[in-house]
Amino acid sequence: MAWKISCLMRMCRFLLLVILFLPCEVTSSVLTVNDKTENYILDTWLGSQESLKCAVKNHTREEELLWYRGEGTVDLKSGNKINSSSVCVSSISENDHGITFTCKLRRDQSVSISVVLNVFFPPLLSGDDLQTVEEGSDVKLVCNVKSNPQARMMWYKNSNILNLEQNHQVQQTSESLQLSITKVKKSDNGTYSCIANSPLQMETKDFHLIVKALHKG
Repeated sequence: MAWKISCLMRMCRFLLLVILFLPCEVTSSVLTVNDKTENYILDTWLGSQESLKCAVKNHTREEELLWYRGEGTVDLKSGNKINSSSVCVSSISENDHGITFTCKLRRDQSVSISVVLNVFFPPLLSGDDLQTVEEGSDVKLVCNVKSNPQARMMWYKNSNILNLEQNHQVQQTSESLQLSITKVKKSDNGTYSCIANSPLQMETKDFHLIVKALHKG
């Protein structure tokens, strides 16, 4: 009986050693982008081009890499996947601002590194620049703005700083400057200028408001 127990213990010890020395799939590889080992923000400019090179450090075998732009995968050529991989972002626009590029190991996608584009660009203004309304009605002038860094906004009227009257209300968000006018008067007729002033540049957009006499039927 004692012999059987001793034999069983030796077998258990042998199996434990086999398990301990089995090849281990624990990922010790580290990813870098442009030699940086942590997620980072890349400052760039409108119209420029950026190259992002992802590389595997401490790898013990060939590693295939994946690139993502936001949630979508980036198509890579066959020679641009193993151990190192580059993507080129060209003709950078304001729409690339805030976009995240992420490089991952295909076999263990928890191993990843990300780069966020911080695109600097001057104010871009848009909006309905001509409105015709009748006296006594309400109107809203909306000046949409995109800018990085954020711009200081203000309204001018007929080339002078707008003097807010009781029927005027101004609202500003990071994306727009709005002027609401209730019960429009003939004196509200004119050209309203939306001024956006950023450290990069000042931009102006004109909004023409035509106030017609109230039609009496």
